[in-house]
Amino acid sequence: MGDISSVPFDPSAEVLAIAQRAQDEALCAECFGRLFGRLGHGLTNPQRAERIGEKLPGLVLRTGSECSLCRGAFDRVGIWVERVVRAGAGIEYRRFTCGSRWEPEDLAREEELGRRVGTPWAESIRSAFNRELGKKVEAATGAAGGSERPDIVFLADLPVGQIHVTIQPLYLYGRYRKLDRTLPQTRWPCRACRGRGCERCGGTGKTYSESVEEIVAAPILRATGGEGTRFHGMGREDIDARMLGGGRPFVLEVRRPRRRSIDPAEIAAQIPALSGGRVEVDGLRFADPVEVVRVKEATPEKSYRVVVLGEIPEAKVKEALSLAVARTIAQRTPTRVAHRRSDRVRPRRIVTADLASWEPGRFAIELRTEAGTYVKEWVEGDGGRTEPSLAGTVGVPLKVESLDVLEVHDTHGV
Repeated sequence: MGDISSVPFDPSAEVLAIAQRAQDEALCAECFGRLFGRLGHGLTNPQRAERIGEKLPGLVLRTGSECSLCRGAFDRVGIWVERVVRAGAGIEYRRFTCGSRWEPEDLAREEELGRRVGTPWAESIRSAFNRELGKKVEAATGAAGGSERPDIVFLADLPVGQIHVTIQPLYLYGRYRKLDRTLPQTRWPCRACRGRGCERCGGTGKTYSESVEEIVAAPILRATGGEGTRFHGMGREDIDARMLGGGRPFVLEVRRPRRRSIDPAEIAAQIPALSGGRVEVDGLRFADPVEVVRVKEATPEKSYRVVVLGEIPEAKVKEALSLAVARTIAQRTPTRVAHRRSDRVRPRRIVTADLASWEPGRFAIELRTEAGTYVKEWVEGDGGRTEPSLAGTVGVPLKVESLDVLEVHDTHGV
C-alpha cells in the first residue's frame, strides 16, 4: 500500500473499540476503513484499515463480493472507468464530475451499520465511490475532476450497470444590433398551430421565418455541435423597432454542446454576412450561468429615437417635452400586450427628452427612459392607459411612425 508511515493516525482507544464492534461485520478494507474516513487525513480507506489492523490483532477483512456492504463495487471501479471513457467519447470536456446511484437497500444497510457500531467518523459509500471513480477518470482522460462548474456529469448507475451522461450547457455573452424592422428577437411560434406546423405558417411552425436568436445561434450550433439554444436577452425591442448603438446584451445558452473549443470573436464576425446585414454582434465571449440571471434581472435605462406623425407647432412640442421630464408617468399594461401580461399600473419616468428634428406634420424626438417604459404608448396615449402622454399634453392625436433603440445603458458585461 506504499509508505504511509509519515501520515499521523494513531488509533485511539475509542477508535479501537468501534473497530472491535465492526470486525465481525464481514467488511472489505475499503468499507472497514470508511467507518473512520474523517480521521487520518491523507490516507486511503484501505490504509486506515491497515493502521487499525496493526493495533487489532486478528482483524480479518473480506475481499470482492464477500463484503457485506459494497459487495465488491470498489474492486470494479476500473470497469466503471472504461464505461465513463466510452460514454464521453466524442464529447469535448475539460472539467467533469462523477456521481453514482445505489440500491436503496445498500444505503439503508450502510446507515444501519453506522448506528450499530456507533462511529461518528464514517464516510458514505457513495462519496467514497465517487471520489475513487473521479480520481481514476482524471488519470484516464487528463480532464479535471470536481464539482465546480463541470462541463459534463457522469452518473454511474450501479443497479443498472450503465453510465448516464449530462452535458452541461455552454453560455456565450454578447450584444446584438438588429437593423431589420421585420425581425423578432426570438423564435415566434405560430399562434394557430402553436409551433407544430400548419397551412397558415406554411408548415414552419413559426409566425416569422427568422429571428435574432436563430441567426446568432446558427453558426454557434455548427461550431459546437449543440442540440439547441435558449436566448436570454436584457429585455426586447418591438419587432418593428431597430436596435442600434452598442447593442442589446444577451446570453445564448447552448444545450448539449459536443465541442467547447470555439472562437466566439470569429463566429461573431460571420453573423453580418450570414444575416444579410440584418444582425450584428459585438463582444461575443464565453459566459457562465450567473450572467443569465444578471441579464434577465437588469433594469438599465434606454435611449430611443422616435419619429412621430402629428400636426403640432415646433414650440408646442418643445414645451411638452420639457414638461415630460418633470412628471411621473402612470402606465397601465398596454392593450397590445394585455393578453400576456398582468393588467396593472406601473409608474415610469422620462429621464431626458429632446426634439431632434421638426417639419410640418412630422417630428423626431430622442428620449432616455427608465427600464420598462412603453415609449409608443407614452407618445400616443394608448386610449388613456398612459397618463400623462405626449399626445394628451399637446392635445393633438399623435402616431409613432418609427422607433429605434439607440442604447441600452448597461456596461456591466462590457
